[in-house]
Amino acid sequence: MPHNFWMINCNQPNFNVTRRLGFTSQGLKAEYRRKVQRVEPGDRIIYYVTGIRAFAATATVTKSYTETSSGPWLPEGRAGWPYRIGIKPDVVLDEAQYIPAGLLAYRLEYIRKWPPEDWPLAFQGNLHLLSKGDFFMLECEMLKLRDGRAKALLEIERRLDEESERQNSQRERRRPANPKASGPASEKEPKTDTERRPASAQRQGSAPSAAQSPPEASSAGAGRSKRGAIPRRAARSRRRRSGANPAAPSA
Repeated sequence: MPHNFWMINCNQPNFNVTRRLGFTSQGLKAEYRRKVQRVEPGDRIIYYVTGIRAFAATATVTKSYTETSSGPWLPEGRAGWPYRIGIKPDVVLDEAQYIPAGLLAYRLEYIRKWPPEDWPLAFQGNLHLLSKGDFFMLECEMLKLRDGRAKALLEIERRLDEESERQNSQRERRRPANPKASGPASEKEPKTDTERRPASAQRQGSAPSAAQSPPEASSAGAGRSKRGAIPRRAARSRRRRSGANPAAPSA
């Protein structure tokens, strides 16, 4: 399956806990167990710091979740942080470089189902799925601040190429090993109507019937019948002029 792209929301004290740990471990809240179970090694993470409403860092998951009795992260509301995943840092900004979310929120596909003025509602909760486009757009802006625009564009292009190659290799592995099992029937060209008809129907259709004789033949027959009728009328008129009545009895 393709890697997922996650957004972890936490307040600034808990984000500082992750920073002090060197971005090697991250706690997740108990109320998101189903989502936590989907987090796998290779998934990408971006951090949104609540309160100041800013994006601060990105990381990559190195280890699936484990359950712990306690952790260094402070409770936020009623939920604790009983789940922990392994991570490694990718882009970590200094506090002065944090990107205010209001500057980029309008570009995110993720928040389109919320009214523009209510975009902060999209960032409630601890764990959210982002699209690949949203994630790389945000990470590119972070790289611009850290490394400069030119270097950032080259780096994000390299990462996009790696992601595309990984997805292509996964598609190749999912293809059937036997190429003959890929459905040869679908590769055949569909038969025409003539090929689908039985042979007897084709023979009957090839011989024209008498009722379907061409108009030239019928007109020729009509002309011959008219030419034959002219001599018979001339013979009858000659007999009338001569006074002969073939139907009268002889004396």
